[in-house]
Amino acid sequence: MSNPHLPTASVWRRLVLPLGIVALIAAQGVALTLTGVHVPPLIGVLSFGVAIVAAAFALAWAGEAAEVDISGGLAVGLLAIIAILPEYAIDLYFAFSAGSDPSQAPYAAANMTGSNRLLLGFGWPFILLVAFLAFLAARRRRTAADPDVQAKPFAIRLPHGNRVELGLLLVASVLTLVIPLTGQIHVVLGVLLLALFAYYLWRVSTGESDEPELVGVAHSIGTLPTRARRATVVTIFVLAAVIILLLAEPFATSLVEGGRALGIDDFLLVQWLAPLASEAPEFVIAVLFALRGKAAMGIGILLASKVNQWTALVGTLPIAHLIGGGGMALPMDARQVEEFTLTATQTILGVAMLLTLRFSGRWAVALFVLFAATFVFTSTEARLIVSAVYAVLAVALFVVRRRTLLPTITAPFRFAKREEPAALEPERSA
Repeated sequence: MSNPHLPTASVWRRLVLPLGIVALIAAQGVALTLTGVHVPPLIGVLSFGVAIVAAAFALAWAGEAAEVDISGGLAVGLLAIIAILPEYAIDLYFAFSAGSDPSQAPYAAANMTGSNRLLLGFGWPFILLVAFLAFLAARRRRTAADPDVQAKPFAIRLPHGNRVELGLLLVASVLTLVIPLTGQIHVVLGVLLLALFAYYLWRVSTGESDEPELVGVAHSIGTLPTRARRATVVTIFVLAAVIILLLAEPFATSLVEGGRALGIDDFLLVQWLAPLASEAPEFVIAVLFALRGKAAMGIGILLASKVNQWTALVGTLPIAHLIGGGGMALPMDARQVEEFTLTATQTILGVAMLLTLRFSGRWAVALFVLFAATFVFTSTEARLIVSAVYAVLAVALFVVRRRTLLPTITAPFRFAKREEPAALEPERSA
């Protein structure tokens, strides 16, 4: 993808400013950590948090540029891993600490379930909203050029290749139902989920590789000569990953201490504030795709991220707990069982909604309303009712869309050429 008409020196000049800004933001967090300077919890949350997000953005740029050298499906999978690396670091820190300090166990579960529900309950609807606004703008331009153009409802249409993610997500969701039933995440389950994730990466790596459409910093990196591009991508990967892993512990500690200082429940703080920071990179990437008329790619990024979280992230928690000195299973208390029940049923409904490979406004509203309901009605009974609604809607959709259910389940184990993702098209069915 290197451009022979664009001098390498010119490309480097374009990269100096954005990479320099990211480096400065990350450097202040690293400096605080290495010097051991103690700062108030709220300042620590801000300093370490923005440093982690900055490093994650650098990783996202490098991940997009890596599409030049690897298959598109694998690039999307790796980009999703890269985007949620901050969350991996935070969750694994809490799970590892729980091995010697059981009081840390709820935080690992809180951050993981919070980020997962945020991804579906807010992320998917928000991408559709952005896509809808972009669609309206495009339709307004078409109407101005041709007044006879008729307005039609729309939906985001996903490529057939996304059935691989949907099928694996459904399999993983069935496996994770063991967690609320047993009240623990066992190492054996963790190994199974990690194996499923490894298979997912291998499966998408066999897909067709298409010329990527890069923009901004990722485009500048992608236009570098082959050796310089690969060296830049690898360097960013290594440095940013080290920064994120180095800052995970002080950020998590500051988060808990800051919440206590403000009188906020530790569990809720870790469950929702930390994911807002750790999920920011992938949200930004998905929004950019939606604004460029590639809403299907935006949803695809969030879908791949969901697969990563629901397999690799959940799978590594009991292993980190074991390495940290804990037993063969990471225990869950009653509150965490509720969280996993909500998250698992929401995930299954998300898969059911996408069985036709169409994501429409009515289902986006349903996802968001059910997600928001758990903030308004916080009792155990209310949360179990929301879980039941998720489950009932999912079963109903599975019945109505039963012809697409088997192809979705078997998709990860069949090999076919992936299609180009479509942007927005008129909705033809519910």
